[in-house]
Amino acid sequence: MTVVHPIDRAWITTGGTGAQNYDEFADDAEITAIIADNPRSALGIEMPHRAPESLGESFLDALPAAVRRLGEAKADGSYTPAQGVAVLYRITEPASEAAAYGLWCTVDTDQISTSADEPGLVIRNEDVFIAKVRERVALAEATGHLLSPVLLLQTGRGEELHAALAAATEAAGAPAATDVDGAGRTHAIWPVPPGSLQAKLLALAGGGELVVADGNHRSLAAQTGGLPRFLAVVTTPASVAIQPYNRLVSELPTTVDELLDRLRAAGAAVGAVEEVPRVPGGGGMIRLYAGGGRLYDVRLPGDPGGDVVENLDHALVERVVLRDALGLDPGDKRITYVGGDYPATWLAAEVDAGRAELAVLIAPVTVDEFVAVNLARRKMPRKSTWFTPKARAGLVLAQL
Repeated sequence: MTVVHPIDRAWITTGGTGAQNYDEFADDAEITAIIADNPRSALGIEMPHRAPESLGESFLDALPAAVRRLGEAKADGSYTPAQGVAVLYRITEPASEAAAYGLWCTVDTDQISTSADEPGLVIRNEDVFIAKVRERVALAEATGHLLSPVLLLQTGRGEELHAALAAATEAAGAPAATDVDGAGRTHAIWPVPPGSLQAKLLALAGGGELVVADGNHRSLAAQTGGLPRFLAVVTTPASVAIQPYNRLVSELPTTVDELLDRLRAAGAAVGAVEEVPRVPGGGGMIRLYAGGGRLYDVRLPGDPGGDVVENLDHALVERVVLRDALGLDPGDKRITYVGGDYPATWLAAEVDAGRAELAVLIAPVTVDEFVAVNLARRKMPRKSTWFTPKARAGLVLAQL
């Protein structure tokens, strides 16, 4: 019996509503600008307090505007209803034949597992910020819809699913809708009604353990909100890659020199670097950029008695740099988590412009590390895996 199901009451975009997910931005002003340029963007519903007319309001105070925007989008033909559908999903890179595939569906919430002693076929692997979870719960309760999917990796039958999705999209004809993201990728969707093809694809999508690649907060929100199922895109390992996930610290509680001294005292090896800031080429070393050309390679001390999770670069940054040397909790508002869509040069420019005091550049987690952590049913450090390409919000909605 599969844990993956069709979407009972779906709303399919007719175009123009697609958006980056709410948590993919390093600067809230970007969200406001996107909504201003395209009021039909699902961001206006997902992040109502960032819409131009709601600036200054809290997230909860702006929820009535989110409800209004969704009602208007359904009424003006931005979405069309469908029942009992799964939805084929293809993402193509600009000027390339490379394609990523997925299947929009719903997944049983009670299958989420967060530890080795918790049964379930959906593995959530990363610590979360509870304030973000509360916002997602409130949004679902206010609107009665899920607009942004959890991205799940099919680990058991990934190759079969990849081949089946590629063949199905090839045979499906013109897509129901397309959307182009900021990187120039084209996102295309095809609803699949009940029948043999839908049953085959759902069986493959649910044919093995599903690892949360993106959407840890959204999956926990489904649990917290008591939802029996959550909206998901099941994708394949061949469809995704892991990019860097860096940090910006807007205000240091100490000087840069004192920070470096504290790191040395903790056993780190610190050396100045004369080059353009860039992400390290491999694990075991991080880079700190403090502005004015001050760039440092830092080898943080590992824990000989620790396991693979405790010695990941992201875990060492969280423990040795943020907590011990700077006295900052990972959820401190002075820390911004910056995904791989933003290059190291962008982070350096933020520091040089005075909008941040320190950039922390971290090599991406490898697929082998990610798999090892998940097989052990351990949690990844917060914001340590930036999978690309990401499933786009606002293309397929699930009505609760």
